Amino acid sequence: QVQLVESGGGLVQAGDSLRLSCSVSGRTLSSYIMGWFRQAPGKEREFVSTITRNDKNTYYSDSVKGRFTISRDSAKNTVYLQMNSLKPEDTAVYYCAAGPPGRFSYRDRIAYDYWGQGTQVTVSS
Repeated sequence: QVQLVESGGGLVQAGDSLRLSCSVSGRTLSSYIMGWFRQAPGKEREFVSTITRNDKNTYYSDSVKGRFTISRDSAKNTVYLQMNSLKPEDTAVYYCAAGPPGRFSYRDRIAYDYWGQGTQVTVSS
């Protein structure tokens, strides 16, 4: 059974930075594409970023491109989301997800079989 556990969320001010971590157990990280999604109150869960299995490609939503960076440490079986220049509109619960490559678009939630419990990020103005 694959388990994902996010950490690193918190309350910060606009312009600050946070680094989210997603620790994976049960399977090696290299088996999956890894994604980050977020869900703000009253809104649907939306794609934030993905890193492919071989680390060759990373993808970002337009709203975070240039501010967020996804990376993985295979030795630690952990995926990170470095978030810089945070804005109040980044406030959401952030979820880590894992899925087999090549099945669906990486931007779609159905591409991911496993999800973490989420970590709250709150950005005050």
